[in-house]
Amino acid sequence: MEFQTKYITSEIKLSCYEDKLFKTEVVFDNHMLIWFISGETKIIEANKEHVFNAGDIFLIPRNQLATIINYPKDGLPHKTVVMHLSAKRLRDFYADIEVKHKVQVSQQILSFSHHPLLKSCLASLIPYFDLQETFPEHIAALKINEAINILRFIDPEIDNVLSDFREPGKIDLVDFMEKNYMFNMPLEKFGYLMGRSLSTFNRDFRKAFNRSPQRWLTQKRLELAHYQLVEKHKKPVEVYMESGFEDLSHFSFAFKKEFGYAPSTLVK
Repeated sequence: MEFQTKYITSEIKLSCYEDKLFKTEVVFDNHMLIWFISGETKIIEANKEHVFNAGDIFLIPRNQLATIINYPKDGLPHKTVVMHLSAKRLRDFYADIEVKHKVQVSQQILSFSHHPLLKSCLASLIPYFDLQETFPEHIAALKINEAINILRFIDPEIDNVLSDFREPGKIDLVDFMEKNYMFNMPLEKFGYLMGRSLSTFNRDFRKAFNRSPQRWLTQKRLELAHYQLVEKHKKPVEVYMESGFEDLSHFSFAFKKEFGYAPSTLVK
């Protein structure tokens, strides 16, 4: 079965996937509050991995690079309720709230697993997915505001994340790319996250690395894949998903072209 999504509003959805796995590499424009009903998700960030299962609740901040791999588990589909916390909705919420922002705002995934208040809030949305008529906007606003208030009650520091509406500023290109090359993002998105237009990104990249971004990214991803196969003893099907390749056949072809042998020869 293909990936299925049911929206009750543009900001609240129920997603369900029953196939073997679903992989995507994303940078969300909105903060994403997610409650797991069933299945398993592995989220790979630049310096950390997370595994979430049934009952887990977590927040993925906007503009956060991540590889997301979703699996069915225990005979049940991968099923989640997802709430988009949009900038517009959050601006309205924080319009009359004064927040003293920290200079450095954490962009790491935040876990609120099994918290009864959040679980109750998100579980209460389930019946609405069976509505035939349009879901009333004022009720959607109430549910989203309820979730934001619960997050603020659970985590006093969450205001620094939710009320930060700044766009990415110009940052060190070399440091960012060395930490995030494994994410298969369009070059425009890499540029945006470093505060650069595509043309400026390409110019600065060639100046820093003395080669094209595409060639450098392929080389770095192949080096990472080789390390994971040899040192971590991972299987090729795991490696291609975690090192930025589109699919297994493309990965195998590029790997053999670079090293002279297929990745399967390194599997013990």
